[in-house]
Amino acid sequence: MTTAMGLNRKFLPLTITISLFVLMYGVASAVYPEFLSFRVFYNLLIDNSYLGIIAIGETFVIISGGIDLSVASVIAMTTMISAVLLEHAHWSPLVVIPLVLATGSTLGLIMGSLIHFFKTPPFITTLGGLYLSRGVCFLMSIDSIPIDNHFYRAVAETRIHLIGGFVSVNVLIFLAVVLGAIVLAHYTRFGRVVYAIGGNEQSALLMGLPVGRTKVLVYALSGFCSAVAGVVFTFYILSGYGLHMDGMELPAIAATVIGGTLLTGGVGYVVGSVFGTLILGTINSIIVFQGTLSSWWTKIAIGVLMFLFIAFQTLLSGRGGGRKRTTRKVEARGARSGA
Repeated sequence: MTTAMGLNRKFLPLTITISLFVLMYGVASAVYPEFLSFRVFYNLLIDNSYLGIIAIGETFVIISGGIDLSVASVIAMTTMISAVLLEHAHWSPLVVIPLVLATGSTLGLIMGSLIHFFKTPPFITTLGGLYLSRGVCFLMSIDSIPIDNHFYRAVAETRIHLIGGFVSVNVLIFLAVVLGAIVLAHYTRFGRVVYAIGGNEQSALLMGLPVGRTKVLVYALSGFCSAVAGVVFTFYILSGYGLHMDGMELPAIAATVIGGTLLTGGVGYVVGSVFGTLILGTINSIIVFQGTLSSWWTKIAIGVLMFLFIAFQTLLSGRGGGRKRTTRKVEARGARSGA
């Protein structure tokens, strides 16, 4: 199904998201000429790399029809475990980094198992994961723990020079995660099954798709992405603290929704979540450049965008049977994947 302009209907939210980012960045550059510099754009990537990574993990969860509220707390837990093991126990980063990645993945695996095998609501289950992760942080320490490890400092201070500026190692990790997620979502059987589950779980079951295994792995993937984001944030902030990223699970969900991922599942793109993250980062940057606006305007702008995109999604999925057509396409795609 295409629109009057010949654009495939399913690409419309993604197109609007990209157009919104270009419009916002263009207007900001017209008002503040220095906004158009490479340096500002590179800083946009550096400052939002960890948010983009958790938004990617959240994208898979929401496409499957779920939600993950634990993502920001897993980042805090990752920073705390890293700080305690590096500074107090003097463990090697070669041990600490795989350990925290495994910890995040395991927590996601546990939550996914509870959701699938015990039919617990994703909202409540991942809320439990949120409190568990924060509790573990404060069980280790109620204070911030600075990280003075040589390897972590070297990574944090490394600069990759590009035209007009530089990026950090965090940006390279972010781009690697984006590329891996695109391949996983759109070029593997796992990705096709995730879309099928979100489109219609009962139909996916009837087609013989591995619904249970995929749902569990989706949350494990989200936990892994959160732990990767935690490692990236640790490089960025060089400290562990139980209040790091407090409340940032909501901007991660907002970036995903603004990126065009349908909250009811079955529709969404990794690239959309990347641009959703860049939109949130651009809003923050505009407020910084303006200089007199309160940072709370960021939340107001995000709230307005959320309302608009949710309303748009409702119209797109409800009018003319768009949701039903999307579901049938997802089911057909899942069937072709080898059901």
